Amino acid sequence: MNWILFGALFFVTWWLVLFVVLPFSLRTQDDDQDVTLGTVSSAPRGPHMLRAFIRATIVTVVVMGILYGLTMGLGYSFDDVMRIMPDFTPDASH
Repeated sequence: MNWILFGALFFVTWWLVLFVVLPFSLRTQDDDQDVTLGTVSSAPRGPHMLRAFIRATIVTVVVMGILYGLTMGLGYSFDDVMRIMPDFTPDASH
């Protein structure tokens, strides 16, 4: 895996993970019973984006580390996925 592909996969994976971890530990104004006039009660309470960025980066580093270990350490590639998966084709003998 070259560095350009690794960087592109990291970027795409980071964005996907960001949207997964974004709602974790999110406090809304309704949770704190302190709704600011002119805002909806489901608006976030206080800054939380930096924590979401850090969590997304940590999770992405772990996922990409596993991917790097599988591809470079064990020699697997994306072409090997079909050989790893079990064969679900119907057998004529049954």
